[in-house]
Amino acid sequence: METITNKTLEKLKYELVRDGIVAYETLEKAEELANVQHINIGQALINSGIIDEDTLLKFLESKLHIPYVNLEDYTPDPKCFKFISFPDARRYKIIPLFKIEDVLTVAMSDPLDLFAIDKIIETAECSIEPVISSEKSIMKKIDEYYKVADTVDNINLSDEDAENFDWTEELHKDESGEEHMQHVIRAILKQAIIEDIHELNFEQVEEGLKVVFKKNGEILDKGIIPAILNSAFVSKLKTLSNLDASVCEIPQLGKLCFKVENTMLIASVSSFPTIMGERMSLKIYKPPQTLNKIIHDDKSVSIVSHALQEPGIILVCGSPLSGKTHIIYSLLMEAVNSGKKNIMTIESIAKYELKGVNQCELNENIGFNMDKALRFIEFQSPDTIYLEGIKTRDAFEFLSELYYNDKVILTEFMANNMTDLRQKLAFDDFQTFKTLISCLIFIHSKDSIEIFDRTTLQKYLA
Repeated sequence: METITNKTLEKLKYELVRDGIVAYETLEKAEELANVQHINIGQALINSGIIDEDTLLKFLESKLHIPYVNLEDYTPDPKCFKFISFPDARRYKIIPLFKIEDVLTVAMSDPLDLFAIDKIIETAECSIEPVISSEKSIMKKIDEYYKVADTVDNINLSDEDAENFDWTEELHKDESGEEHMQHVIRAILKQAIIEDIHELNFEQVEEGLKVVFKKNGEILDKGIIPAILNSAFVSKLKTLSNLDASVCEIPQLGKLCFKVENTMLIASVSSFPTIMGERMSLKIYKPPQTLNKIIHDDKSVSIVSHALQEPGIILVCGSPLSGKTHIIYSLLMEAVNSGKKNIMTIESIAKYELKGVNQCELNENIGFNMDKALRFIEFQSPDTIYLEGIKTRDAFEFLSELYYNDKVILTEFMANNMTDLRQKLAFDDFQTFKTLISCLIFIHSKDSIEIFDRTTLQKYLA
């Protein structure tokens, strides 16, 4: 895998040494770190505390004679977003600010990236005037303003027709274009929320795109989007989910943010190529709650709180879509509130941003998979770790290593009931793993959650 470069810094890195900002030996170490972590040298210098971002940006401003703009309190002109697509903005770390006559001023973290500038000139069909901004602030503004310009409207469930709502009425309205597809997506999500659906799929069939809801293991057909609208619907859903609409040959994973009664919900969105075309799958996650709102028995809450303070594995079990991730996020919030700790997660996708938690998303496209995350996370000295979807023998062995290094580990395991769990954990591969479980949380239903401490659980599993 190649290191992600910053052409501006690569060209000027030795100027940092000549100006006495960074020692040559320090620069060499930063380059080694950048190569190992697959980041650019500027990020390596900042992450290591060798130089702060403000100093680096002012250095670039003086050398390039290109103005530096602090985006924290800056409001870009929304009319300019049409000149740079959301995927290009994220790919090249560039955001349009304003346009005067035939000149579009853009903020870039790498103003000497001529390929990016040529690409934007080609698509925007105007001249480009770059200014320098921090990469972090650019990405923050991109997510903030592009989502405002291109998002699902608030879903209101208090309408009189909510009980008899049918999304296909939106489909058959005399409209066209992207806005119509956005309204259709909103209508499907609204019906899913009304029917308390947490997983919905779009499957390619001969007639078009079949809308499927999944509830308690039952598959519910909810109509078909005609084949003539397939491409437009999938493209719009991908765009709203921060996926690359131009790519259909490989799987992608993104997330869709939408509001229901002004409460923000998040859905993970997965695209997967099939011989009939792409299959899209959505899983809706509700905002996490505090632990005492989920577990109502004081003794059970005390068992869980104690387990969060001592080395061991906290295992959350239940059937598919039972709410295991919801419980995990509540546990992470409880861990944050219980004291100053380094709390980290390794997830396929972060369902909600948790203050005080260092959340990490896997990215198979750049080779950052679970195996690599497990090999490197201990260098971060975490106290509490959430590992999503532990399934391999190597991963279970790694959990044991973390336990012996005095870590609190949160993970989940799928089991339809307690008998099913006991049978699965009876296999030899789980013998060591079972002895390290300090707390088991079993979700029978959203109104029935059973808690086991270490002693009770070992007797049950013996």
